[in-house]
Amino acid sequence: MAVEHPLPTSDAPSGPGDQSRIHNIGYRGYDGPRLGRAYARRSLYSQSLRGAYGLGRSAKSKVLPMLLFVVMCLPAGIMVAVAVATKADDLPVDYTRYAILMQAVISLYVASQAPQSVSRDLRFKTVPLYFSRPMETADYVRAKFAALASAMFLLTAAPLLVLYIGALLAKLDFADQTKGFAQGLVSVALLSLLFSGIGLVIAAVTPRRGFGIAAVIAVLTIAYGAVTTLQAIAFEQDTTDAIAWIGLFSPITLIEGVQSAFLGATSTFPGNVGPGDGQGAVYVLVSLGLIAGCYGLLMRRYRKVGL
Repeated sequence: MAVEHPLPTSDAPSGPGDQSRIHNIGYRGYDGPRLGRAYARRSLYSQSLRGAYGLGRSAKSKVLPMLLFVVMCLPAGIMVAVAVATKADDLPVDYTRYAILMQAVISLYVASQAPQSVSRDLRFKTVPLYFSRPMETADYVRAKFAALASAMFLLTAAPLLVLYIGALLAKLDFADQTKGFAQGLVSVALLSLLFSGIGLVIAAVTPRRGFGIAAVIAVLTIAYGAVTTLQAIAFEQDTTDAIAWIGLFSPITLIEGVQSAFLGATSTFPGNVGPGDGQGAVYVLVSLGLIAGCYGLLMRRYRKVGL
């Protein structure tokens, strides 16, 4: 028959080498409010958005995103200063054209911040800890997607706001400038969603941040370089009908096609051959399909990671 041995207490004598004690450390059950999934999702969104600009992180983490933000806004400030000083009749660059000109900065930003948003969770295997709470896979994916898209929108919309304020200070036509500013905001909103989705899908494949950065840059730059090269060849061979269709295979030319078809932008494809209304509708459908596809791939990826 088994004999139970009582544990020593602070009052009971113990052997010469026995220093064990029982202490009441005051654990109590939590009886406060349960904030639930919505609060967890908002908290993750806020934390991820702040992290995209290095807020709440080390000073070194703030350098690159803040520098890229300044680089995005600086040309707009110079253009405004020139327009005001020379009393120009219009801005040097259309609102819808600005993000296309600054695509290298935008690509570098999404390449640096998409891995920062998701790769560390994969590398240190903290994703299952998120899902041990009321948060579900969809909550995590939506929060991360929305946070990076919001950060991208701030990056791309801020210089448009600088241009708009400068145009009003230069006393340019209010109606024309307001219309152009609104068209530019629609364009960069679509660009932010598309680039964020592509960047997050690529970054979610590997826990190595360096590999993620290189992969995002490679995909964006190689796709754009290949498309523009093929468009130039098609123009030289006088097959201009193919130019607009070729533009479907690069994220930046997708945005450019949507702008020229529906947002009043001038096409910069070779020979200024932009998509017509029918082709423009295809551009919109492909853009929205890519965004939805990126969301679906992220959901599939994190269902496996969260196990």
